[in-house]
Amino acid sequence: MNTLYKYILRIADDSLILGQRQSELCGHGPILEEDIAQTNIALDLIGQATSLYEYAATFTDGKKSADDIAFLRFDREYSNLLLVEQPNGDFAQTTVRNWIFDTFRVLFFEELTKSKDTQLAAIAEKSLKETRYHWKHSSEWLIRLGDGTEESHSRTQDALNRLWKYSDEVFYMDEVENELIEQGIAVDLSTIRQKFNDKINYVISESTLKLPSNDWKQSGGRIGKHTEHLGFLLAEMQYMQRAYPGMEW
Repeated sequence: MNTLYKYILRIADDSLILGQRQSELCGHGPILEEDIAQTNIALDLIGQATSLYEYAATFTDGKKSADDIAFLRFDREYSNLLLVEQPNGDFAQTTVRNWIFDTFRVLFFEELTKSKDTQLAAIAEKSLKETRYHWKHSSEWLIRLGDGTEESHSRTQDALNRLWKYSDEVFYMDEVENELIEQGIAVDLSTIRQKFNDKINYVISESTLKLPSNDWKQSGGRIGKHTEHLGFLLAEMQYMQRAYPGMEW
């Protein structure tokens, strides 16, 4: 399979799966303004995924559409990060999950705008504008919750302790990235790790939270080894396409 196709799917799957998670929050935000904000973030992410899947579909010789790629794969065929498939949980868990991902995604899209693949660079440039807002939004909430009440601090610290083990996977690279890095297409993730750490540590210090001292990390999403949560998410997300194959609105 085309290496660039696999690379595009990794980016697209992250957006789609987190977009689906975010869509679950529609009507469930803690306040009306936040309910709207979370729903808009979901729309941004699904919009990113749509652009990427449409590009990926051009590598299938007309055999698959963007919808086919998005909705008609099995869980082992998705290459999203384990982080983005984690349940929303309480608002603290939603905030921590999104904040870790947003911190990475801002830096990633900044570098991807320099790609020699003009289509990827254009998608990254548009997505970067949205993602900068996502990061600002999640960072401000993390600080507000961490440096808030005793209850909000405790819940946010618990969420950070639970989710931080998925953070290292954002820097996963294998032969897919390595081949495309040589061609000037993919992002060398090792070059943004320090910037990621700096942004994380700045917000953590402002929030009065602490990063977990346990250095154990969990990965597998990039090669199709997922948590049990993804199967349930896909069952809901794919229902209409599975029940009514080839349906059109």
